[in-house]
Amino acid sequence: MAIFTFEDNSSIGTVFSVDTATLIIKVDELEKLRKLQVNHLVAIQSSKAGQHLIGIINRITRKVSDEEQPRVEDLGLTSFLFTENILKVNLIGTLLNKHGEKENVFKRTLDTVPEIEANCYPIDGENITKFMQTISTKENYEIPLSIGKYSIDENAEAFLDGDKLFQRHAVIVGSTGSGKSWCVAKIIEQIAKLPMANSILFDIHGEYSGANFKAEGIQHLRIANPSDLGKKGNLANGVLMLPYWLLTYEEMLAMLLDRSDSNAPNQAMVFSRTVYTEKKNYLKSMGDTVFTDNLTIDSPIPYKLEAVLDELKRLDTERVAGSTSSGKNGDFNGKLSRFIQRLEAKRDDKRLGFLFQISDDELQLDWLNDFCSTLMHGSELNGKKSGVKIIDFSEVPSDILPLVIGLVARIVFTVQQWTTKENQHPICLMCDEAHLYIPERTNQDGASELGLKSFERIAKEGRKYGVSLTVISQRPAEVNRTVLSQCNNFISLRLANAEDQAVIKKLLPDNLTGLTEVLPILDIGEALIVGDASLLPTRVLISEPIIKPDSATIKFWKEWSNKDSKQDIKNAVIGLRRQSKS
Repeated sequence: MAIFTFEDNSSIGTVFSVDTATLIIKVDELEKLRKLQVNHLVAIQSSKAGQHLIGIINRITRKVSDEEQPRVEDLGLTSFLFTENILKVNLIGTLLNKHGEKENVFKRTLDTVPEIEANCYPIDGENITKFMQTISTKENYEIPLSIGKYSIDENAEAFLDGDKLFQRHAVIVGSTGSGKSWCVAKIIEQIAKLPMANSILFDIHGEYSGANFKAEGIQHLRIANPSDLGKKGNLANGVLMLPYWLLTYEEMLAMLLDRSDSNAPNQAMVFSRTVYTEKKNYLKSMGDTVFTDNLTIDSPIPYKLEAVLDELKRLDTERVAGSTSSGKNGDFNGKLSRFIQRLEAKRDDKRLGFLFQISDDELQLDWLNDFCSTLMHGSELNGKKSGVKIIDFSEVPSDILPLVIGLVARIVFTVQQWTTKENQHPICLMCDEAHLYIPERTNQDGASELGLKSFERIAKEGRKYGVSLTVISQRPAEVNRTVLSQCNNFISLRLANAEDQAVIKKLLPDNLTGLTEVLPILDIGEALIVGDASLLPTRVLISEPIIKPDSATIKFWKEWSNKDSKQDIKNAVIGLRRQSKS
């Protein structure tokens, strides 16, 4: 049965002008015009029976009186239109009374455009509730993804299409304090309930790693700090080491090589040759017969850094037979000194201990299997029965943060790439504070550039291998455009900055750009949702999550007014010196 049964006398006006996906509606009665609001929905009679075209009101204009002089150039309308009460409507789709076996199907396509003088009806009251329930994807899933309530009808629950949200990448943006973290938490707590969920959240500030953000299906991991170095069993305890041998040749050189050094080509060549030899020696010592023949410089095979350093030092001081009894300098004598110093400095830096100061555990060939299983196994296969893995990067130095997160992303993508099609289980990478490591500009920093390339590749190719990105940021203007251009779903909370608004506006279809005018005036916890996951571009009030991140806005005035407020500078200084909060 059709959800819309409009009476002719309920019409608010008729079609006056048609231009592709934009209509001008003439409204005869001023009283009906007064009841309408911008961004509300209307239904227009289609030229085909059993259909209504659905549109969003973009502008409302009242006709001028004899005493008023319209400023035509300000509104971009012809003076003729000021002789009538008009609506400007953007068409967004078609509601079919029946499509195949299904009744009341909304499609985001326009098979027809309305005829001149076609009636236009408001979608309000019971009609708006019925329509919102119709476009819901709830019946498509045993466990649907609920995000909140529609702003235009708080009786109707807003659902997102979980498949389309993650298949085609998503963006969640909003100025600080707009409710972005609550929106992320609302999605995460529902992912965690799925029996084979598989998602990784990069937690940059530790706000999702607090005591309040715990639930069944969520596992908390963290990057090792100086107090964890040298210990065995770190991985089993949720502490992640990222050993140097996981880095590619280019990533290692980005950290160690000074390109301005005249000996840089020699240093790079010798380092490459030595690392390759040490990887080969490791496999030989293990009696390997599987990997040796296919070994490359970038193969993730363990090797001992001390052995590499010993060989580099030997070559740096080598003397070879010459015309005199004392001999002559070797080919690389004195040319590797600065490279060796940089490598030793990185090795001894406690902040980088998770990379360079590894234990015997991380030197085992099977360690990589365990590491990838911890990150990538779905809920049922995960030892902790947790499909959502939250990795705390808050103690990682900011200068290598892009490289480290890019490394994790690259490993996940590469493992998925080499998994047979029938065994590929989809995984989502949720990138909090994405502007810090997926930046628009990299300032020629080699490490940052390599990390960025990993995310660009996932954005462009990840869908083929079941790897999804969810980009989360308070500054979309500072996030890489290539990555954003591949995202087909946008959840935008309040954005006050004009540059950030412009980025979102450019990413939307032309007939929906008018919706972005509401971005600076959205309420806290209110979002504009546009994309494949939501059939209808609309404003949604995000529901409060059960588990809450540590992202609440601090009440300055109240805290300053509270004489019992506490501080602990002493332990903070200790943490600063130890490079650890624990």
